[in-house]
Amino acid sequence: MEKNEHLLGTRRFSPMFVTQFFGALNDNVYKQSLLLVITYGLINQQSASVSTLNNLAALLFILPYFIFSATAGQIADKYERSQLVRGIKILEIVIMLIGSAGFLLGHLWLLLTALFLMGVHSTFFGPIKYAILPEILRPNELMSGNALFQSGTSIAILIGMILGGAVISASDGNLFWISLTVVTIAVLGYISSRFVLKQNVTSPDIKIDWNFFRTSFQTLKYAKSLPIIFMILLGNSWYWFYGATYLTQIPQLTQQNLHASENVVSLLLTFFSVGIGVGSLLCRKIGGTEVNLKMVPVGAIGLTVFAFYLAASLAFVPEHSGKVLGLKDVFTQGWSYYHVMLAVTLLGISGGFYIVPLYAMMQAFSPRSHRARVVAANNILNAVFMVSSAIFSIIILSIFKIDIKILFSITAILSAIFTTWLLFRLKPMLAAQQKEALED
Repeated sequence: MEKNEHLLGTRRFSPMFVTQFFGALNDNVYKQSLLLVITYGLINQQSASVSTLNNLAALLFILPYFIFSATAGQIADKYERSQLVRGIKILEIVIMLIGSAGFLLGHLWLLLTALFLMGVHSTFFGPIKYAILPEILRPNELMSGNALFQSGTSIAILIGMILGGAVISASDGNLFWISLTVVTIAVLGYISSRFVLKQNVTSPDIKIDWNFFRTSFQTLKYAKSLPIIFMILLGNSWYWFYGATYLTQIPQLTQQNLHASENVVSLLLTFFSVGIGVGSLLCRKIGGTEVNLKMVPVGAIGLTVFAFYLAASLAFVPEHSGKVLGLKDVFTQGWSYYHVMLAVTLLGISGGFYIVPLYAMMQAFSPRSHRARVVAANNILNAVFMVSSAIFSIIILSIFKIDIKILFSITAILSAIFTTWLLFRLKPMLAAQQKEALED
């Protein structure tokens, strides 16, 4: 291959990219449609409040990452990965059939069961996809491959949220069409997985420990024994803490600060997702193909500066009463609304700059025999940081009753402190790693 830009045209990369795209798409179509079904009372078994059910849904999707990530990493290292991908995609079809039954029967607990199982599906798929990339890509292609993966995933998330909402809205309460949609996407994901090339088995002699909690502890312990890897994982997990803090608050921000409708929530999420996609691609263009830290400080500065920019923009949004602003209305309310949109987009771009190099370094520096288990450790830490983000936000907003603008400002300060510490620790580690490589 002559140019990295042509990765999507290669047999070794494109089937995995497309399979990942359909998986992320289906996750978000299903999650978004389930939240809308709960929010608008399209099923009759809602014994708890909408807020409780929405938070329960979020918890059920994250929970498998805590429980199964370590076991998933072992399986991904022990068995041939293309076969595992196809098996997981067949599982996705079965899960979506369960979810479809939940939609068609109006059965809330079937829907929540399917959501939990989709979390299980994503938990087992994650270590495989990130462990495959270093196997199918050359060292100078890792940055490009990860950039494409991140931007593709962002686009899939965006399309998934829009598609889920559009199908629910257009079908006028007839849940057959959303059922057909999620099953169709699952089938397309399986078809694309049939083209994933056979992979070498890295650690066939592993004895899988089915004690999920012991395995999780051992996986984290192993990752901690590799100082440079563990620092990279902490950097990745901070991104998920940061992102979860902002994304979770966007609906509340839209309602309380912008006095706008649900469509504006989707608009801001669109700007954020597009920003991540653009940032991921720009990271490769500006930072080059070499796996290094070059773009991480740029992303880290952006995550702090533009968080303050968002908080300041919200402070200048004028008080508004009366009718809730619709999608068209927000573009006629003055420059403060445009500043909010721009700030959210720039936060997304900064996130792309920050996360792409860290994921590439995680893959490049992980021992080949333990690569999937390192990804599993990463997923466990991500889940811990995301739950910590939810607890942190509840303490700030609900217990201390502090304004959302202050929450964003506190998060910006924490991000500056954390990323400064991270880069201070990582730079000498990477320098030592490069020196050892040159000596070898």
